[in-house]
Amino acid sequence: MLDGQLKRRMDPLLVATARRLAAMGVTANGVTYAAFAVGLAAAAAIASGHTLWGLGLLLLSRLGDGLDGAVARQSGPSDFGGLIDIVLDFAFYGIIPLAFILLDPVANGIAGGLLLLSFYVNGASFLAYAIIAEKRGETTQQRGAKSIHFTTGLAEATETYLAFAVFCLWPAGFAITATIFAVICFYTAASRLVLARRAFGPDRSDG
Repeated sequence: MLDGQLKRRMDPLLVATARRLAAMGVTANGVTYAAFAVGLAAAAAIASGHTLWGLGLLLLSRLGDGLDGAVARQSGPSDFGGLIDIVLDFAFYGIIPLAFILLDPVANGIAGGLLLLSFYVNGASFLAYAIIAEKRGETTQQRGAKSIHFTTGLAEATETYLAFAVFCLWPAGFAITATIFAVICFYTAASRLVLARRAFGPDRSDG
């Protein structure tokens, strides 16, 4: 929901930085891998109880995630780069809740598991919609040029980062905030299914 507003504010800075990196020979995939490595470091810090360090690393990782696409546009995006980007994005979304589960399995286990389930369902709805939209030749520029079809929703990347920030700033309340955000993710998945029903029409087969 907030991704569009954030993109408009961040794009000038990202484009300027991307030009410098591309001129230095830095590749978009290299930025993607580096951002994910920092994300792993954030998860390790959180699991060790250093949640504020984890927050700083988390934000740095997500800056890199926004930067890789800008770098890719300097030399031309690739399908493999788009695939790696989305896979590592989803991996990042999973390792942060996992880190809080490892931090306190008793207090955080159930809520963390529910949140991971909501991510799984929401991610499946996102990717399935993208596949069918691509099959039908549909395109969108709602979030700029992307390697796959992007659908908007209540819970997007920005909302997820904000939820992770709250987790880090208030680790004792993880179970509460994770449960609330899980409900938001389930709602996003359900709304995407409603959108798909309207866009793709009624089912004509069992599969």
